[in-house]
Amino acid sequence: QVQLVESGGGLVQAGGSLRLSCAASGRTFGAVATAWFRQAPGKEREFVGAIRWNGLTIYADSVKGRFSISRDNAKNTMYLQMNSLKPEDTAVYYCAVGQYIRPTLGVRDYGSWGQGTQVTVSS
Repeated sequence: QVQLVESGGGLVQAGGSLRLSCAASGRTFGAVATAWFRQAPGKEREFVGAIRWNGLTIYADSVKGRFSISRDNAKNTMYLQMNSLKPEDTAVYYCAVGQYIRPTLGVRDYGSWGQGTQVTVSS
């Protein structure tokens, strides 16, 4: 079983940047996809982006062009670079390890989750 720990969240002004990290222990990411999701108060958890072991990425339309996912397989760590942040990006951000090699958008396609890190963007 893999354990995931997110870090890097915080309070930032609109237009600012943050970089989240997701460190895995227990086992390596391997060949499966890994992803970032977020959940705002009163809303369902939503897909942010995902990455395949070879660097192939997919993103939600709401973050495309502003967020970037990368993964260091040697360090077993995934990153989420968030630029041009908006107040609507405020949420708890979760990293997850998928069940498939191909990056997918569904919450149910990911079986291991971190505890989340809070990102708050002020206007």
